[in-house]
Amino acid sequence: MTSTLAGTGESGGPVDPGNAFKLLLSCPSGLPPSRVSVDFHPSYDRIPHPDANLEDSINEIWNRRLEENPSLYNGKKFRVVCWICSASCGWLGPRVICMPSLRTFVGTNLNPLWEKFLIPSEDDSVRCQHTSSPLGNGAIVETSDNRILVLQRSYNVGEFPGYFVFPGGHSEPEELGISDHQNDKGLTQAADLNRKVSQEMFDGIIREVVEEIGVPAESLTDPVFIGISRREMNVRPTAFFFLKCNMESKEIYQVYSRAQDGFESTQLYTVSRDELRKMALRMPGCHHGGYTLYELMIQTVEDARQSSRWL
Repeated sequence: MTSTLAGTGESGGPVDPGNAFKLLLSCPSGLPPSRVSVDFHPSYDRIPHPDANLEDSINEIWNRRLEENPSLYNGKKFRVVCWICSASCGWLGPRVICMPSLRTFVGTNLNPLWEKFLIPSEDDSVRCQHTSSPLGNGAIVETSDNRILVLQRSYNVGEFPGYFVFPGGHSEPEELGISDHQNDKGLTQAADLNRKVSQEMFDGIIREVVEEIGVPAESLTDPVFIGISRREMNVRPTAFFFLKCNMESKEIYQVYSRAQDGFESTQLYTVSRDELRKMALRMPGCHHGGYTLYELMIQTVEDARQSSRWL
């Protein structure tokens, strides 16, 4: 829907190309689980590239990664292909699948030749049909003292070490016991699975915040979905959610030191809206887009308040 490819930063210097993003979907009013529907079907799986050599490079790159890090786990992830959205984003129906794995993500999106996997098309479902493009998730968490939580990534992680990010990761098919598509399911079973996959999108972001920040789940409000941003580099999509935490910044700093996945980050920041704007310039593109989705949400709230004053 919106593309941001700025040429210079606030200081006038060149912008990191990894910071560029495209907003694939914006729902600034925020959607609860009841207004998000999922179609989970094998017809949305990644399509192998017709170039056999390019396709073979997936295994070659994965095997090299395994030699460097034998602990890598080739887990499944969800993948978003397209979405159906009503007027004013009152209802969302994304097409998601679970067939992409870490192996195909490393071998397509993170492949040095990743652009060769893309098809020239304005339709994203066609353009990215040969990439894994697992759907990440990110949380805009507001504290009780009106600060936003931001993490600085560890310098030991594979993607964007040292960059600022929002808490997040991925929703997990394994949480639902899904390992592959089961085509023999009847309509009732398929509808039930679609509902569970949709709910996992919301449960997954709560889980990520708890694991990365250390706050208890009961301190968080129910998340609302605000849109999907895609990093232009490596065509990496991320779904973003907004939620509030009933703890103050100083309390959150205390629990962060005991966070389960604290090793993925080196520092927690609780920042103002103005500070966040500056930090967004040092975020991977998908998270920079998440910041923009948050700003669109805030603007919608402010516009609604302004309108109510005139009634």
